[in-house]
Amino acid sequence: MQANTIDEVILRLDEIIAESIASNSRHGYFACLYRKMTLAVKQGILSGAFEDGPRMERLDVQFANRYLQAFYQYKNKQSLTGSWQRAFEAAEQPYTVIQHLLLGMNAHINLDLGISAAEISEGVDIHLLEKDFNTINVVISGLINSVQTDLEDICFPMKFVRYVDNNSKDAVINFSISIARKAAWTNALALSTLPDMNRPGYISTLDIQIAQVAKNIVTPKLSQSILLKFVQWFEPKDAGKIISCLKD
Repeated sequence: MQANTIDEVILRLDEIIAESIASNSRHGYFACLYRKMTLAVKQGILSGAFEDGPRMERLDVQFANRYLQAFYQYKNKQSLTGSWQRAFEAAEQPYTVIQHLLLGMNAHINLDLGISAAEISEGVDIHLLEKDFNTINVVISGLINSVQTDLEDICFPMKFVRYVDNNSKDAVINFSISIARKAAWTNALALSTLPDMNRPGYISTLDIQIAQVAKNIVTPKLSQSILLKFVQWFEPKDAGKIISCLKD
């Protein structure tokens, strides 16, 4: 189920989304968000937003394949990273939509992105990727208001979630992405300097740390927990309906 091009990534995501709607599975929530991100990156490549479009597509595909591999490993009851294990297991539970999205972003950005950046930079100076790596933040940030609006359409109390952190009106989404991407670049740099034999140990330690972040997402501090319980009360119970709203 690996993808070779960005269009194949979108096709694979469409398949997961369609399957999730049919089975009324919450696994489709993150797939919808990721599809929007992938389309935004594709548009950025086509519009010349990146210094090296072909390299950005290679990164996007390498990055996406880690999610696709994890998804089908979980589906087939195979071993996978702890970060994705927690995210996929949580999808079996009725947490809020925003929590499910954050769990996916946590595993994919905090763990997968740095690994993918290091992998496509084998044999070249990874710093050549840095500008495009940072540009993707601009591309992705353009999605934040769109996703926030989608969530508010699904559940009106989501209007209040953006104010959980007074430092940023979009803190629940935007803060998580910006911090995660900075950490991902740090990890990419670290992995690029390590001998091949030492990389698995680094990744394993990182995975343990990121899995702990997932635990914090599903058991937030009291003030966030109260607000999320309020949101959860009003959210639709039909996962397929929510996925359809997120996909549009």
